[in-house]
Amino acid sequence: SIVASHFHPEFVVNVKETGQTKLVNYSDLNNLKITTIYTARFLHDGGFDSTHRYFLVAANQSNKIVDVDTKDDKLVKIINVGKIPHPGRGANFEHPKFGPVWATGHLGDDTISLIGTDEHHAQYTWKVVQTLKGQGGGSLFIKTP
Repeated sequence: SIVASHFHPEFVVNVKETGQTKLVNYSDLNNLKITTIYTARFLHDGGFDSTHRYFLVAANQSNKIVDVDTKDDKLVKIINVGKIPHPGRGANFEHPKFGPVWATGHLGDDTISLIGTDEHHAQYTWKVVQTLKGQGGGSLFIKTP
């Protein structure tokens, strides 16, 4: 996946099998600055949290979600989730107990993982705070506007 940072003239590029996320700063097209963050193998698709600061991307065959801070250009956390996460861009919403969360479905099981994303709820931040039972054998995408 490739997304644009909301904070820098920069692309976030996930190189799937390598387990690397490349931050490509294009402020000088004749002298690109590339920062490599070592994350988890099999990076696939993902989306931003509600603040647009954190990019959460599925490492689908690793059963993990990688959280990259696109403001400070660093890895925040690698989060274990269900079997073969496949969020599309994921869903952001306000949970009544855990505050802002980001959600992903999974291809390999029938669950939906909710990950806390709000630093004001520090005890829940960047953790699976709830696992919901989904329908059928898994899902491809989950999203909110």
